[in-house]
Amino acid sequence: MKEQNKSHKKNFLKKIFIKICRILGYEIIDQSNFSVPTLKKNLNENLNIQGKKSINLPLGEIKISRKVNALTVIFRSCTNVNMLTQNKKRLFDKEKSEYTFRSLNSIILSLKEAKLQFPKIQFDIIVIDYDSKKEDIVQMNQQLQKSNIKYSMRSLNLNEFSSNIKKLNAHDKNVTKNQISNMANIHKSFLTAKNECEDLIYFVEDDYLHKLNSFSEMILSYERISSQINRELILCPADYPYLYTKIDPTNIFLGANLHWRKVEETLCTFLTSKILLEQYWSKFISMCQFEHYPFEEPLHDIYKLEFCLSPIPSLALHCTNINSIFGLSPNLDWNKLWEDNKNY
Repeated sequence: MKEQNKSHKKNFLKKIFIKICRILGYEIIDQSNFSVPTLKKNLNENLNIQGKKSINLPLGEIKISRKVNALTVIFRSCTNVNMLTQNKKRLFDKEKSEYTFRSLNSIILSLKEAKLQFPKIQFDIIVIDYDSKKEDIVQMNQQLQKSNIKYSMRSLNLNEFSSNIKKLNAHDKNVTKNQISNMANIHKSFLTAKNECEDLIYFVEDDYLHKLNSFSEMILSYERISSQINRELILCPADYPYLYTKIDPTNIFLGANLHWRKVEETLCTFLTSKILLEQYWSKFISMCQFEHYPFEEPLHDIYKLEFCLSPIPSLALHCTNINSIFGLSPNLDWNKLWEDNKNY
């Protein structure tokens, strides 16, 4: 009987201690059963509290000073152009519209997952389309309507921007019609973000397939790393193969569940804040007015001054030609990601 009373008293004191720690904002670890009693979670679960703290064992806790309040996805679509600058076929060898639909589906699924985890964050999708077939636009509308995520669809008016684009590129060659439409769509995306968005913006082309945890990981990692270094960031969700073709020094950061490394090159799919967009506005817009070589050179100039980070392993698959150095991310189940998004 005495042993039972002693055990009961011990459990009672333990509960009181846990409650006090919870009130004071401290977390405790029970290493005997790999649990965090103050969070009522196991150590292998997500221990982060969005907007408040980032917890990663054994490094402990980071207070979040850079809270994410909103995230807007700006999706640039064009189902009539298969490949912008080359005639090679894409991975899986399908019609361009199939990549667009599956890409949009992967974004919707990942956003819905993030919305469940972070109900206080405002999410929305803006589709800026150029010259897609009517039936393809109907299909995208149907996908968005079923998502229960705030969205809008807009058509690009090429005449609104084409006069601002220099007709000769960095190689003194004529800028192609496809490139002009691409530059105009990017310009429209930047203007939309500057005039309508509140916090984070994800600029994305219509040939990226995203993992289910893509947006959750980007949000939590953005908060954690930005709070650590007290700076805004650029995140690229793809772990491009070019990163493994040369030996360059880099910085490694610990995100929510993945490692992130500093990179100096991306394509035009990336996440950043409205703060950085406004700070480097002239650089961003210069990409839409003159075809540099490489095309993304203005972005790369920004990356020399700010932190652009890419995840290891990848959070997204760029569905381009299998031999592209900006294509298939290593150590990723490409076929599974493709199949997971077929039911749109």
